[in-house]
Amino acid sequence: MARLRQSSERKHLNLMRHLVHASAVAGGVWLWMIAPRFPSTRAKDAVSAFPLQGVNHSGPRPVPVPNVPYAHRGLHDAGSGLHGAHNDANAQRYCALARAMARKAGFSVQGDQPVAPENSLAAFAAACEAGFGIELDLQMTADHRVVVVHDSNLKRVTGVDRRVEDMTYEQLKSLPLFPAPSHSGDGCSAVSDSNFETHDALNAHAQHVPLFSDVLELVNGRVPIIVEYKFDDGVFDPQLMEAGDALLRSYRGPYVVESFDPRAVRWYRQHHRSVCRGQLADSSPLPDVKDIITTAGTSSKSFAGIHVPGVDVSGLVKSAAGALLFDWAGRPDFVALDWTMGKSVQARAAKALGAVMVAWTVRSPAEEFECIDRFDRVIFEAYVPRSF
Repeated sequence: MARLRQSSERKHLNLMRHLVHASAVAGGVWLWMIAPRFPSTRAKDAVSAFPLQGVNHSGPRPVPVPNVPYAHRGLHDAGSGLHGAHNDANAQRYCALARAMARKAGFSVQGDQPVAPENSLAAFAAACEAGFGIELDLQMTADHRVVVVHDSNLKRVTGVDRRVEDMTYEQLKSLPLFPAPSHSGDGCSAVSDSNFETHDALNAHAQHVPLFSDVLELVNGRVPIIVEYKFDDGVFDPQLMEAGDALLRSYRGPYVVESFDPRAVRWYRQHHRSVCRGQLADSSPLPDVKDIITTAGTSSKSFAGIHVPGVDVSGLVKSAAGALLFDWAGRPDFVALDWTMGKSVQARAAKALGAVMVAWTVRSPAEEFECIDRFDRVIFEAYVPRSF
């Protein structure tokens, strides 16, 4: 009896050892997957917000994400984030500042109409005048021009139901940006034509989707820029990477790059290691099993290049990307997270491992207050941030 008991105890102890060992291995693999580029590697790669200007240094140095608040799509008085819950005194003060700074920069309209729609030259000029950094989005037109616009479809910001990739730049120039109502997360929203008739392409002050080259010329190094490479439906376009990077390589101002797509972050790791790179992530929930099973055999959908014939893997992969499980591919210097993810395990681990933490998109003083101890930088809109 005693032998049987001893044998059982030995088996139990062996099982516990195996479980502890397996847990340690799993934990090590997880940390390896989400780890950023390490400080020693940053020093070796001469990482800088001025990657092509011969910055020489020795030993580890802070990641060069300049420490200023970043205006989401420029300092704008129309577009993203300016609706409903965020249409309060803070938003009114923010819009007043955007309008005043845009007019100071030489942009104006008659009356009290919006001057600086999101991702417009006026919005970027306003941010420069106010001394804020800028966050902006890159896409490519049908004639292979790099433009600055967030949505893949133009309906929300112009009222025209056309895709950016299907239009030439000359066609884009004929569509004025106007203040469509916009949900904070850029969900589908009804198009408002309240100002569309007067704010048309014949108005000398009308703003349209700008060329990235024109934005760089306007900013001219006055404030730092966070450049996001955008890809719709998981379709990665190396041509956008090459064209956007070519413009940045001739630019003399401070900038960093980021993307939700790990392949874009990896592209910079492979091609231009001195550029400070970031992984964007949100809190995409795990999809229901039925949403995956019902798709099998009828359709397929990929994300970040992962494709299983007949199965919609996009939800699973987006959830994994939100958990930073693809950071091993790009080894980002900073992680840009939905600000509500500040308490998450992956956010805390990434910060402990040395990643600079960037919060998006913060839309009130209360939200900013919650970010203070969890994030190093903020991307903001709909309120005027305090000194962060």
